[in-house]
Amino acid sequence: MGMNDYPTQIADFLEQTAEKVRTLTVDRVAGWAKWTAAGIFAALVGLVALIFLTVGLVRLLEGLVGMQWAYTIIGGLFVLIGMFLWRLRIPREAAQD
Repeated sequence: MGMNDYPTQIADFLEQTAEKVRTLTVDRVAGWAKWTAAGIFAALVGLVALIFLTVGLVRLLEGLVGMQWAYTIIGGLFVLIGMFLWRLRIPREAAQD
């Protein structure tokens, strides 16, 4: 190792350090950003599908039993789902105390 190797060693060290820092920061953030974007897209597609299914169910029930009963049935389903979710909000151990 002579004096001529120091510039090469310093350049290699700086390159390795920059690569390590990039791996620890930019690569991780890029992965998180990718999964966050995929999750938001999936949530939006699911929400649109839920809205279309609800509208389709109301239209189907309207054709079968009339608009008044269609709203009554859908409202009753939402109330039952809400009651079920309301019951799940408290763990059973805490509810017994």
